[in-house]
Amino acid sequence: MNGRAMTKPLIRLAAALAVFSLAACSQPAPPPQPIQGTDIKGAAIGGDFLLQDKDGKPVKWGDFAGQYRIVYFGYTFCPDACPTDVGVLMAGFAKFEKAHPALAAKVQPIFITIDPARDTPARVGEFAAAFSPRLIGLTGPQAEIDRAVKAFRAYAARGADSAGGYLMDHSRSAYLMDPDGRPIEVLPVDKNAEAVAADLAISVK
Repeated sequence: MNGRAMTKPLIRLAAALAVFSLAACSQPAPPPQPIQGTDIKGAAIGGDFLLQDKDGKPVKWGDFAGQYRIVYFGYTFCPDACPTDVGVLMAGFAKFEKAHPALAAKVQPIFITIDPARDTPARVGEFAAAFSPRLIGLTGPQAEIDRAVKAFRAYAARGADSAGGYLMDHSRSAYLMDPDGRPIEVLPVDKNAEAVAADLAISVK
């Protein structure tokens, strides 16, 4: 058998494979999937507070250092917005947790009341537990609530009194913060649980 005749086809095959390999390596990486929420990286959002959990134990912002945090401001007597938003948020978190349990373990969801006059530690604890055992409910003195609201550039104001009590006007943002307490995005609770889960899968590393 002619060894030289065998060598030429092998050389051509090796060259073809090399060209194919270089072409495959030179293909650009697919662009990162865009989030569906609002990017707030670099914004002056977040800061320290000293509040209380469902057992009345003090909780400060620094206690969550090293964890991603989701922060939502609302109140337990809210007739519609808060239950809707928190329901979507925690349903999305549950989907994310099921698909990425190790990543979800790095995230702490937090509900902070804007109505401490009515929202006792026990009440915010019951409210949070109704949506997820992973959700922490916090309350505290009005001055500390105001401090937290201001730090997160949220909005909260007492509405007019009525026969059934009063309502609170408030913003409806679910802030995702990184392990250093810096803002990442406002999660898309205005869309659906799937959008929340998808964004968490993109933003939590």
